[in-house]
Amino acid sequence: MLLKAERTLHLKSSRGKTVRVVREHYLREHVPCFSSLCQASCHNDGKLLPGNVTHYIVPDWKVLQDFLEILEFPALRGVIFTQTACQSVQHQKGRKQYNRLRSLLKDARHECILFSNEFQRYSYCPREKGEAMEKWQTRCIYYAAVWYYHHLAGQKPLVVITEDQDAIEKYGSENKDIYVISIKDYLEGFWPDLKAAHELYESIVQSLRERESESQEKEYAEHLPVEILQAGIKSGRYIQGTLNVNKYRAQVEAFVRIQGSANKNTELSSDVLVCGGKQRNRALHGDVVAVELLPRSEWRGRATALSQSEGEDRLAEELQSQTMPTGTVVGIIQRNWRDYVVTFPPKEEVQSQGKNSQKILVTPWDYRIPKIRISTQQAEALQDHRVVARIDSWESTSLYPNGHFVRVLGKAGDLETEVAAILVENNIQVPPFSEAQMREMPVNNPESPWRVESEQELERLDLRETHLVFSIDPQGCEDVDDTLSVRRLANGNVELGVHIADVTHFVKLNSYTDLEARARATTYYLADRRYDMLLPILSADLCSLLGSVDRYAMSVMWELDKSSYEVKRVWYGRTIICSSYKLFYEAAQALLDGDWSVVEQIPELAGLGGETRQEKLDQLVWAIGSLADIARHLRAKRDRGGALELEGVEVRVQLDAQKNIAALVPRQPLEVHETVAECMILANHWVAKKIWERFPHQALLRHHPQPRQEFFTELVECAKAKGFTIDTCSNKSLADSLDRAVDPADPLVNKLLRFMATQAMSNALYFSTGAYPEEEYYHYGLALERYTHFTSPIRRYADIVVHRLLMAAILRDKGEELRETPGSNKELEELAQHINSKNKAAQHAQKQSTELFQCMYFKDKDPVTDERCIADAVIYSIRANGLLVFVPRYGIKGAVYLKNKEGLVVCVNPDGSCEWKPGTLKRFQDRISSTTADGSETFPLFQHITVRISVQASRSHSESIRMEIISNKPHKASDPQLHCDTPHPARADLVREVIRSAEEAQQAEEQASRAALAGENQEYCQTQGKSLYSLLEEIRELALLDVSAASLTP
Repeated sequence: MLLKAERTLHLKSSRGKTVRVVREHYLREHVPCFSSLCQASCHNDGKLLPGNVTHYIVPDWKVLQDFLEILEFPALRGVIFTQTACQSVQHQKGRKQYNRLRSLLKDARHECILFSNEFQRYSYCPREKGEAMEKWQTRCIYYAAVWYYHHLAGQKPLVVITEDQDAIEKYGSENKDIYVISIKDYLEGFWPDLKAAHELYESIVQSLRERESESQEKEYAEHLPVEILQAGIKSGRYIQGTLNVNKYRAQVEAFVRIQGSANKNTELSSDVLVCGGKQRNRALHGDVVAVELLPRSEWRGRATALSQSEGEDRLAEELQSQTMPTGTVVGIIQRNWRDYVVTFPPKEEVQSQGKNSQKILVTPWDYRIPKIRISTQQAEALQDHRVVARIDSWESTSLYPNGHFVRVLGKAGDLETEVAAILVENNIQVPPFSEAQMREMPVNNPESPWRVESEQELERLDLRETHLVFSIDPQGCEDVDDTLSVRRLANGNVELGVHIADVTHFVKLNSYTDLEARARATTYYLADRRYDMLLPILSADLCSLLGSVDRYAMSVMWELDKSSYEVKRVWYGRTIICSSYKLFYEAAQALLDGDWSVVEQIPELAGLGGETRQEKLDQLVWAIGSLADIARHLRAKRDRGGALELEGVEVRVQLDAQKNIAALVPRQPLEVHETVAECMILANHWVAKKIWERFPHQALLRHHPQPRQEFFTELVECAKAKGFTIDTCSNKSLADSLDRAVDPADPLVNKLLRFMATQAMSNALYFSTGAYPEEEYYHYGLALERYTHFTSPIRRYADIVVHRLLMAAILRDKGEELRETPGSNKELEELAQHINSKNKAAQHAQKQSTELFQCMYFKDKDPVTDERCIADAVIYSIRANGLLVFVPRYGIKGAVYLKNKEGLVVCVNPDGSCEWKPGTLKRFQDRISSTTADGSETFPLFQHITVRISVQASRSHSESIRMEIISNKPHKASDPQLHCDTPHPARADLVREVIRSAEEAQQAEEQASRAALAGENQEYCQTQGKSLYSLLEEIRELALLDVSAASLTP
């Protein structure tokens, strides 16, 4: 039974006016309590409060706003968040804090629930006339606790936590088993040994006090009100965008990346430069801001000199590029504050900061973040530790933001501490999987082995006896997402199959496992470890398509023409497979090359003998060769359409048995890598077409916007220095230009040009088809009209979403009722943005992890005497005071200075060795000259030089690689294997041969059957036109891509 009431709200309009709104409010007698102690038969679906705690906790609205971090401690179990308190957070603390609260409620590891007290007839308290909003909210929360206590028949005491002293005095003695106390008294009385919570409480309280006692002298201009900013953005006076701070000149240079629809200034096509802290006006890296352009006479250019240290805090007046739009921040549209890893200053600096040593300026690990003022009594005790801090406010009267201490990560320099810092900095949370998630998992052990269910055998296509299925992955890979099959059909055509782990069979929509996978969005790969998206029983066992075991799969199988490999028909569906071989890349490549010595390393063949072994080997070799042939034709077709082979820097950290770094090894490219990649790209493309056809407004696809032409400037200029012309008008012209830009004397030239082309690309992103017009679906990197991710559901949540969409499309084709309704366009677009954010974080964490291990590798080596610290480097960019170089031996990029902090420049001696002497530098587009009293030396683009590699230590930040020029001549390593790796020799020749043969066949075929081909293209919807080859599907091993390259994952 519903009881109707009225509720009066006073809301603020977009113009700042207060509007009185009267809403109908319906009360119910039965509202879920979500307690395991409930005896009233409430409909409690989902997470329940435990019954084995001593009490339940009911936080007041103010406690929830200011002390949510304390309530996040796992030790605090049985927390009841009332609807009243949650709404106060939503309305007064903003979306970010509210979303954090929602995530806490969804998290199965935290035993807390939401109680809708304002819809419960007997707990609802109408607001009395003249009653202050704060007093009414506190009263609502207290009487919600009273109702809850009686609803559970007094089985559990309740503790209402509030900072309102009047409420403590008024309600504290009303009910015997309902305690009303402050959060300080609660922690002291119930959790005296929870030291971290006590420290966090003191830090938050001190931060709140300081915020109230700020001086009134203004250091910055006030931000404009939101309604003025919105009107200004709409009229074009202000420009909205995301602030990106230059890591290398963090104090003086930042850029506002324009958001397309928010830019009404049609003449503005580039980013907006923001110079100095005053013009940045308290905006932090990542904030969405509104900027106002300065007069053209005040516009400046980007700094062209290399900074002598990261975070440099001085303007380079004389070393600027062409002027660009320059502005000042006038308001913050959306704050993107997060947890920050910080370090306390040295003891002497703490003492010099003032008499009140409790107020400390801590230095963030991230150069782009300003110092944060926090209050703590632990500054001396935590001198050499990394700690986590949060920003609470940054008033116009304060030079620095105010924050508070959260927790200690560990001692700076320790591996576990540095890895934890990387995770915190990238907002990656990977706690242990909860018991609730464990309970959802199937069992598979010797006592109770998992088996294929009989009903699944009836519903699925069984391929165990009919198809030779095998996987090709990095050696030691446990999470095998994909397998392949190929066979000759009776009509002579070829059947190609891509079989992907059927994760959605085990991970049900909105289950605890699904919610955790959605929150993580991806598996995080670091240099020495990985953090799985799914539980090990799935990722390394039941969902991993291991050899010689039955597994569920989602399959796509094509019938291909026996000669042209054109698609005749395609089938999608759920299957049962048994992979015959679990191959690693090097073994598959050896078989492809006819090297039989690798057979002993294939367990499935090593134990066989005689004719059986030879027969199975012949079948496997035929299958691998057929796959490679199909992939060559697919690649050749894409090459004819404009495929571009991009170049990324991928380095694998080799660890010994004791987890020490043995070597840094650039990844060796093999033809079989491309073979697997081509099959995965084909599957992703066809699945994208399928789900879009069935769900045109709610399909999860992946698009890659066309790069901005100004991003190609450096590529074009560098190529010109070697006499090459790069045409960037289209992907076809770019591909052809790069193919022609080959220096026979130095293969690294083409490699570096492709690397620069990679850097110029924009990021590929997930999106919901209902949120974008069709012309924006295009994937520039692959030149495909429709593309998605389907092939890696063990490690990407996007693929799980796509699997569900594909299954829904298959059921719709059959006319069956959908078991799981696809989400709305709005829900899917929000999910896509979340996944994009987490993928970006994963890429940055991978890069930072690689850099950490690179520094660890060189840290214990003497750069003067150890040969491993001397390497050949190639110049790929010129700066006003130095060079940017690439070291092929280690896959490292970095700066080499030709002018030091003392103003001395590099002088080259007759034998090529270098030393510092007084002199000058002169920079040209394609070279830089160093002139001293002893003469002049020019360093052109693509010149090979010798550098010494060392590690630059930092107390507050991560360590970094430092390179110093020691000779203007190439370095010849004593061990030839330490030189630059070369591609597999057969790959390029094979592809060129296939292209040549295909072009000849295509010319003859076009003259004979142009009309027939047109009909076939229309029937099977083959994508025609230009295409770009992208990097391999994604990192499949503990090897890490440069972020600039990793963002281009197809």
